[in-house]
Amino acid sequence: MNGIRFAAPLFLYMLLVIPAMIAFYLLKQQRVTASVRMPGLQPFEHTGKTFRHYLRHILFVLRMVAIALLIIVLARPQKTDRYQDVSTEGIDIVLTQDISGSMLARDFKPDRLDAAKNIATEFISGRPYDRIGLVVFSGESFTQCPITTDHAVLINLLREIQSGMIEDGTAIGMGLATAVNRIKDSKAKSKVIILLTDGVNNRGEIAPATAADIAKTFGIRVYTIGVGTQGTAPYPVQTPYGIQYQDMPVEIDEGILQEIAQKTGGKYFRATDNDKLTQVYKEIDKLEKSKIDIKQFSRKEEKYLVPAIIAFCLLLFEIAARNTIFKNLT
Repeated sequence: MNGIRFAAPLFLYMLLVIPAMIAFYLLKQQRVTASVRMPGLQPFEHTGKTFRHYLRHILFVLRMVAIALLIIVLARPQKTDRYQDVSTEGIDIVLTQDISGSMLARDFKPDRLDAAKNIATEFISGRPYDRIGLVVFSGESFTQCPITTDHAVLINLLREIQSGMIEDGTAIGMGLATAVNRIKDSKAKSKVIILLTDGVNNRGEIAPATAADIAKTFGIRVYTIGVGTQGTAPYPVQTPYGIQYQDMPVEIDEGILQEIAQKTGGKYFRATDNDKLTQVYKEIDKLEKSKIDIKQFSRKEEKYLVPAIIAFCLLLFEIAARNTIFKNLT
């Protein structure tokens, strides 16, 4: 943060002398009378004052400005530049997002997938010092964005994901395994996977429990999130008349999600609406805080030279003008 500060601010109280001097000057002007009175000038008493009459006040104004500047010089104005040296022990995070057809259910607003994308975007924006990547899965899985510090690119790629990009299904084990593969070689002090799904593992060559064991081997914590209301939810169903929504039972394999979290030292969360999902990400944000060391440096630069030069010039001009061009007006 840059700004002007004064090393000796008490001198600024001397500026109160300026109004007193102005008042004394005005009072003195009212009492000024000519030293020699000439008869016969009464007819000219109400004649308007010329511009030359007001010029005589310029010298007083110049002197007041010079005095004010000299007082500021005594207060020693300084410009302070502050710098921050930020060192971080960041966390590497891979968001693992289910994009199966069931993520279009409308128990979240506008639906589960868009709600998850919006809330994950806020989570990413709140962690500027961490490297974050994105893996998506349904019937199979792939990396949408490698681990990166370019969060703008990550958020753009997150917004582009949609259901139907890959074969439908719920391959939780494959999604987790892909995320582990992306983060396992990280040199970060803390490695985290956030896995979000709304269903039961029904596809893929790797079982969720096996993927959890692999994550544990590499010291990766996995936070699992099950999304979906209790009971039923309006799911999109393809009919001869197009996509229609039908209330169907919500089936989340909470047992395997809890097992994954427990094995890896993470935690399982259940989100039943947008607000609950927001709270889940906030809790994960608190649990996984980056260590940030901030060192502040400051540099002070004296700024009295310019007002001192201006004040000196004004005083010289005032003295010279008083004895030359303004000699007959004072």
